[in-house]
Amino acid sequence: MKKTVKVVAAVCINEQGNVLCALRSPEMALPNLWEFAGGKIEKGETPEESLIREIQEELDCTVEVHELIEDVVHEYPNVIVNLLTYKTVIIEGTPTAKEHAELKWVPLQELRSLEWAPADIPTIDKLVNG
Repeated sequence: MKKTVKVVAAVCINEQGNVLCALRSPEMALPNLWEFAGGKIEKGETPEESLIREIQEELDCTVEVHELIEDVVHEYPNVIVNLLTYKTVIIEGTPTAKEHAELKWVPLQELRSLEWAPADIPTIDKLVNG
């Protein structure tokens, strides 16, 4: 039986309505695909706490976590991922790519032009279709 991993991801939207997208580095699983930054929920953490910690670690900035956007279960060849995506706002610092190959702010309507990790697609659909 495949293991299920619970992960959280941040959909950061700035004042211009652009969304922060992170490109997975060649060393990561699912290399060179775009995703929302985030990571695994550690034992004893709420999803919100995990997200704040992960964004601090990965992007070197502080976020405030708002509503849940999507709760996705996606089966990859070797693992099942339960991904919770939350609307977040950066309250301190500027996002810096510490683990990712690249970060970019993309207008909502252009999100589909990027090649996304499969688990992130339902969130994109929800964001684009409102």
